[in-house]
Amino acid sequence: MMRLAGWLKRGRTAVIGMPFLWLIVFFLLPFLVVLKISVSEMGTVAVNDILAIKDGAAQLTLRATTYIFLTHDELYIKTYLSSLKYAAITTVFCLLIGYPFAYFMARAKPTAQPILLMLVMLPFWTSFLLRVYAWKGLLGEGGWVADLLIGLHVDTLLAGLGVIPSPGKFMNSPFSLTIGMVYTYLPFMILPLYSNLSKMDLRLLEAAADLGAKPIVGFWKITVPMSKAGIIAGSMLVFIPCVGEYVIPEILGGPETLMIGRVLSDEFFSNNDWPMASTVAVVMVLLIVVPLAIFNRYQAQAQAQESRR
Repeated sequence: MMRLAGWLKRGRTAVIGMPFLWLIVFFLLPFLVVLKISVSEMGTVAVNDILAIKDGAAQLTLRATTYIFLTHDELYIKTYLSSLKYAAITTVFCLLIGYPFAYFMARAKPTAQPILLMLVMLPFWTSFLLRVYAWKGLLGEGGWVADLLIGLHVDTLLAGLGVIPSPGKFMNSPFSLTIGMVYTYLPFMILPLYSNLSKMDLRLLEAAADLGAKPIVGFWKITVPMSKAGIIAGSMLVFIPCVGEYVIPEILGGPETLMIGRVLSDEFFSNNDWPMASTVAVVMVLLIVVPLAIFNRYQAQAQAQESRR
């Protein structure tokens, strides 16, 4: 019996430890390497070591020059703010489009739900680059989406809002960038919402209707609050990768839609300044991870307080 208990304990430890081992190997260690490069000095062709042996003594050299420069250069600050802005806009549009679709999927007939789920996942069967390049053709001159928007005079409205440079010119603009990012990350919003909404107890809505609540009231008072976990999960799955997105801004965005992923690429490959590029990456990770960790902490505390009640 004790031998069985020991096996169960070791098995539980292995199950719990594997995710932590995965995070250490594939997130923490690479992050520490990038952090080391960010406080190093760039040599002729490679980064100099921060730890050197001189006259039999170990000498540790940490440079904070790149971090200081980052806080004083307006270009980097504007790029960070621009990345956060486009990531937030993409998240909002994905939520506005994805929530009704996920709600419809969750309320559809059980026989139709697998088909709808397959349609959501269908874009993943095609190359990511091909899907992004497809939008370049659709929004470019002669593309049927561009012709449709011009025919409906939407381009005049978009030009007035400043999201495209001029009527009829959709490419290399905030509009084309947002369209590409929303299209790409929309499934990441739909899937968590569908998973959450499909598990909802519909008897709560029936009870609300019996008490005289209108459908819209039941939706806002019951469905939306109970789908809060799906909304948060979907928003995080969209917002976090959008901040560091590189491919979509490079293909669909223009020079006015700078994002931090493009700056990272320029620092690494054009300027050959690895410490500066690593500094930009470290700050980007902190901008995402620190607020997320604080949010998760407060959410855990709120759940603990609710369970005590």
